[in-house]
Amino acid sequence: MVQITFLSNGGKSVDASPNSNLLRVSIREQGGIPFKCGGGLCGTCRCKIEHGIEHTDTVKMKERRHLSEEDLREGYRMACQTFVSGDVSVSW
Repeated sequence: MVQITFLSNGGKSVDASPNSNLLRVSIREQGGIPFKCGGGLCGTCRCKIEHGIEHTDTVKMKERRHLSEEDLREGYRMACQTFVSGDVSVSW
């Protein structure tokens, strides 16, 4: 299991299976990441991986439509497009 901590939701921590989608876990566990479409079209689920960016998968093309290279360097991702394989802490 991996631990996901939703820093902007009072530091709520939940367990998830490895390779879980960040937004789906947030929805299921009431993590609080804002979203509208859930498919990479709107950009609403933009969030920052504060700790554990190395435990996320590769950046998708859909993310590049909403995030600049600087955003990506700073740890921003689209929750709907991000899968985690280890412990992460996220804010938005």
